[in-house]
Amino acid sequence: MAAGPLVHRGQILSFVADPGDGADTASYKHFPDGAIIVDDGRIAALGPADAILSQLPRDIVVTDHGHNLLLPGFIDNHIHYAQSDVIGAGGRQLLDWLNDYTFVEERRFGDPRHALEVADFFFDELARNGTTTALVFCTVHPESVDAFFGAAARRRLRMIAGKVLMDRNAPADLCDSPAAADAESRALLERWHGQDRLHYAITPRFAPTSSPAQLQVAATLAQEFPDAFIHSHLAENHAEMRWVEELFPTARSYLDVYDGYGLLRERAIYAHCIYLDETDRRRMAASGAAAAFCPTSNLYLGSGLFDLAASDAAGMQFSVATDVGGGSSFNMLRTLDEARKVARLQGEDLSPLRAFYLATHGAARCLRLDSHIGQLEPGREADFIVLDLQATPLIARRTAAAQSLSDTLRILMTLGDDRAIKATYILGRQVHGAPATAGMSRGA
Repeated sequence: MAAGPLVHRGQILSFVADPGDGADTASYKHFPDGAIIVDDGRIAALGPADAILSQLPRDIVVTDHGHNLLLPGFIDNHIHYAQSDVIGAGGRQLLDWLNDYTFVEERRFGDPRHALEVADFFFDELARNGTTTALVFCTVHPESVDAFFGAAARRRLRMIAGKVLMDRNAPADLCDSPAAADAESRALLERWHGQDRLHYAITPRFAPTSSPAQLQVAATLAQEFPDAFIHSHLAENHAEMRWVEELFPTARSYLDVYDGYGLLRERAIYAHCIYLDETDRRRMAASGAAAAFCPTSNLYLGSGLFDLAASDAAGMQFSVATDVGGGSSFNMLRTLDEARKVARLQGEDLSPLRAFYLATHGAARCLRLDSHIGQLEPGREADFIVLDLQATPLIARRTAAAQSLSDTLRILMTLGDDRAIKATYILGRQVHGAPATAGMSRGA
């Protein structure tokens, strides 16, 4: 960390609650001309620029971002780092796509050198797209997890990941066993969970590729490590749903399979959750588990449409995720735009304010990490990004005519991509983007 406090000036946005349709102005803090003080990697203060700068020494250096928008870094609650090289690899249905592309690529991650090279690319890509925390699938190979966490630790990232558990209905060279799943997961938990900003996720790929014995291993690990995460897939595709019914004939539903093994609790995140009924959604809400809504992946693979309204009615928590490589972009702005389209296809709405909430504070709440990340509040870790309101001529033209904060956010999520990520900061240290203009505070 740099010595002494760092000051950033610009337009600032941070959420304190879910804004719903966007009418709840008490759900967020917005300073059209604001300032943030970062000290020792954390937010020390924020507020209107005049008030903040008047309290500082006259000669303190201020990084001036102009009218660009500062907000917490994006949080991606479901993504596969080992699938970085299969984005755009055919738009087939889920199960064919897994066999024809995903498993072929994941075989390579037993090689630590390959795993590390992809991990470094993955983290560079996250920074370039403004994502500062992610919940990540590795592969069945412990080497893939070590490479991931080693690279994350060097960058001081807050990251969550785990070894895939998979002992049936998959290529033999990608399967482990219940005993190996237990031993390797325990070793990785002991090595990485709670080290600096790293967290471990117990990661059965999805119910069809884990035997009852292996799901019991996951359940035992979840009991013994209650602060670890649980990460899997749920109810993504019609063929998958039929397969689960065949494999688990006594379960009431797909969700009930996981519930029967004690895998529904706080810090459990299930990707997709398209084909849930009201009973499932209410059970998920009561358990504290949350869904990761993956619109680009669901549309790309033709899986279906996540029902935001039904999830809200049941009180089920959810966030938005890219699901690379089924998803077609690392960029959360592109993902939010597709999420809005999914809502519109069902006669629903996703307000711009709520979209940005789901990608920041809402995602942190799903992870139960909101005391650390997801907000620009005193004491929170200084992971934040700067969105460029002049990233392209069209964005500049449209944002210049915006009548409200909501208009500006709608333009960014409709027209924005990686070019709109002006800068990314981790613990107050810039990791992406050109340096902004610096000057003395009394120039304010």
